[in-house]
Amino acid sequence: MTLPVFPALPAQAFVTKTPVAVSLVAEHESGRSVRTALFGGLYEFEVDFDGLAADATQNPGLAAQSLQALLGLYLQCGGAFGTFLYTDPNDNTASNQAIAVGDGATTAFALMRSVGGATDTVSYVTSISAVTLDGVAASSWSLFPPNVLEFSTPPAANVLIAASFSYAFQCRFLDDAMEFENFMQNLWSSKSVKFRSLRP
Repeated sequence: MTLPVFPALPAQAFVTKTPVAVSLVAEHESGRSVRTALFGGLYEFEVDFDGLAADATQNPGLAAQSLQALLGLYLQCGGAFGTFLYTDPNDNTASNQAIAVGDGATTAFALMRSVGGATDTVSYVTSISAVTLDGVAASSWSLFPPNVLEFSTPPAANVLIAASFSYAFQCRFLDDAMEFENFMQNLWSSKSVKFRSLRP
């Protein structure tokens, strides 16, 4: 199944990106606490659009019918029901990323990316440009959506598996309503479009 894609529009004002993690904390009378990490690696996005064109010609600085592109995605998803792909302009590629070490038996590996000192499972891989085994170009591999690299034969034990690839975040709108303001003829805006990535 092909997921719809969040439109890249020139009137996008800014993006707020918030990492989200959830921990279970139990406080004790002794003053100590027990903590369990439930999950992490999710992101909430908030995007503003200062100008959306409702026509194809009157506003050449904006994408033609950009209002329909954003509204159409929202309707296609059924508000907060369906999912879509969002490509973060500053966080969408990994180059020669170490994925795993072969054990001689495993053929499928979830693609990961490094973020500082952390490693994060990628939500949805859009393309792979290279795969290497101990630095040597590999063949006989396939990409299985959303994020699995699979070899036809298992990489040998202790072999470093790495890949270069592009990715997007699989997301869902946070609200079942989206507000659009018509401030000039054929010109609209949409403030505070909120969505959240999903667990891979």
